[in-house]
Amino acid sequence: MFLLLFMISCGETPKKVNDKVGEKITEPESLRPSPKDSVAEGDGDGQKEPFLLTEENAIDFFFNYGKDLKEDRVKITTSMGSFTVELYDNVPYHKANFIFLAKNHYFDSTQFHRVVKDFIIQGGSTDDREIMKKRGEIGRYLLPPDSKKGHSHHRGTISMPSSDRDNPHKLASPYEFFIVVTRPGSYHLDGSYTPFGRVIEGMDVVDAINNVPVGDGDWPWKSVYILKAEAL
Repeated sequence: MFLLLFMISCGETPKKVNDKVGEKITEPESLRPSPKDSVAEGDGDGQKEPFLLTEENAIDFFFNYGKDLKEDRVKITTSMGSFTVELYDNVPYHKANFIFLAKNHYFDSTQFHRVVKDFIIQGGSTDDREIMKKRGEIGRYLLPPDSKKGHSHHRGTISMPSSDRDNPHKLASPYEFFIVVTRPGSYHLDGSYTPFGRVIEGMDVVDAINNVPVGDGDWPWKSVYILKAEAL
């Protein structure tokens, strides 16, 4: 099983939780972008070349992509029910990234692959090779942290973990997200990770996911799938 584990610093969490968030990112293959929500480049002969997101072009891409966005919410339908997150306008790159991935159906068929009781649920990954292929078709990139916009890790906050790949500045893993379930919050995460929205409907579903039985690495014994993520 190709297992991606993400560990978050845990001053108030159970001892089994390690103090890092990390990701092993696969090498990109090719990009077959959605016509509406991706871009393509010409090759000089009028042909369209697939566009691949990289660490060099991601910020410019999401800056321009976010300019025309009308959506500011994403409804996430899971195998245990649905919940809706509202995304913060003043965290523009992370907001644009999340909506872009939702519109390109990246999250569909991914799982909540890490569940820590009374702390967080974490989604956006799976051991399915098709999801690894989806990542390769979008690109290999990280996002800069944006943790000084006045948002804290209150209960219901959606935030982005950081990659463990040669990453002293805690750049964010764009394909992953976690939601805080701690009451009233997990404020020791502030300053290290980027809150980019909050759950506005369906927190009971988030809590239900947080209560599923888990095994080693906090992976649920029974898979909890994201069936669909829809930008609203």
